Amino acid sequence: MTDATPTQSAGGDKSAIEDRATNGPFDESEANPVRPYIDLGGIKILPREGLNLRLEVEEQTKRIVAVGLDYAGSTLQVQPFAAPRTTGLWDETREQIKQQVRQQGGRVEERQGPLGPELLAEVPVVAGPDSTAGKRLARFVGVDGPRWFLRGVIGGAATADVDAAAKVEDLFRSIVVVRGGTPMPPRDLIPLRMPATPGTA
Repeated sequence: MTDATPTQSAGGDKSAIEDRATNGPFDESEANPVRPYIDLGGIKILPREGLNLRLEVEEQTKRIVAVGLDYAGSTLQVQPFAAPRTTGLWDETREQIKQQVRQQGGRVEERQGPLGPELLAEVPVVAGPDSTAGKRLARFVGVDGPRWFLRGVIGGAATADVDAAAKVEDLFRSIVVVRGGTPMPPRDLIPLRMPATPGTA
């Protein structure tokens, strides 16, 4: 059963969880300055037991395009984007993801999740040396913040297991987005970088 209550008007307003400013994902101005975050440029991650972090690098440009987090038997890939001050990007982005998944022959449904509107997709994948086709479940989540949009793709246990899902949602909410003051076109990826070596920050 899905909750069909709209969280916003259809005018491209920001799609943010009501308690975002207090429970995250946070803007840099809202984050607790004394917490030992891992600084990745556009986002900061709070280290926790059992969390593995990897940076996803674009082959040609060598720029970091996403941060991958392995946690609670699940994966969470996150990307921060610049957004307009008054309107959000999540509504439009959800429509684009739906089209992409369907073009790939997958299935997708929109539902209300703990982080607001999200997509549950069944994406076809080719796995194994014999090229057997399989299906992979993925949850697409997104939150509009002040002048930024944070997108997450959840895979693994957190697509179906309630406990794992709660842990990964909590991880997503603990992320701090550092938009910075540099003018950027909406939808541009906020630059990510390698974390500084502990002790040199």
